[in-house]
Amino acid sequence: MINCERWDVVNEDGIPTGRTILRGENSLKSGEYHLVVHIWILSLDGKFLIQRRSPDKKLMPGEWAATGGAAITGEDSYIAAHRELFEELGIDSSPDTLKKLVRIRRRNSLLDVWVITVDSFAQAITLQESEVAEACWVSKETLDDMISKGLFHNYGKEYFDTVFSKINSYKGEIK
Repeated sequence: MINCERWDVVNEDGIPTGRTILRGENSLKSGEYHLVVHIWILSLDGKFLIQRRSPDKKLMPGEWAATGGAAITGEDSYIAAHRELFEELGIDSSPDTLKKLVRIRRRNSLLDVWVITVDSFAQAITLQESEVAEACWVSKETLDDMISKGLFHNYGKEYFDTVFSKINSYKGEIK
């Protein structure tokens, strides 16, 4: 399969530079990034919906991970998060339900982390088989255990500390 996915090259503020690259090209210069999104899905009772990536994926095959992916050319962060959430899990969102928690600058990407709360009993999940092998609801304790045992993708201590701190603040806003 030929990969035709193009990404906007953005500066450190997330503003498109006018240049695009083909996914997989390593042509980003110093101070250039591409936009990536992660979406953490919470249930009303505080559980996390996590997904196991398809074993056929080139990057992180078969690993449990956060929902997400790269923004494609022309997408802003919200549109990319909305698209990834719907494509991978069949969960629809709106600007009222999908909230940006934080932007994290990584080596060659700007990673925007989003959160959405859904009713786990009412939410139908439709997996995109080419991307997602399975999904399940887990408690924070189970997720922490999976992370500590290497059963969930290791995004790094700083990532998890930042994201879970922001999620805890966000949970306080849930009515």
